[in-house]
Amino acid sequence: MTSIPFMRPPDLTEIYQVGDVVEAFCDHDNGDQRVKGWLKGTVVQIDGKLIAVQFRSDVYLTDGWMVPDHILWYPESSSQIRK
Repeated sequence: MTSIPFMRPPDLTEIYQVGDVVEAFCDHDNGDQRVKGWLKGTVVQIDGKLIAVQFRSDVYLTDGWMVPDHILWYPESSSQIRK
């Protein structure tokens, strides 16, 4: 079988797994105010470079739009996500 070329080898020691509870830095509702801060969520998908985190409360994009499915994507090496 021929080898598949890639720019960097896959990291087999993943930091996050689907189902992990994490905290992510994002715009969200806290009572009746919109704040920017850490919010608990659940990892729902991981691909080669990104981690999808789903939240129970409303979350917003940087430009103020609410995310209807409550899912934000973060780069796997982002400082905006922590266990």
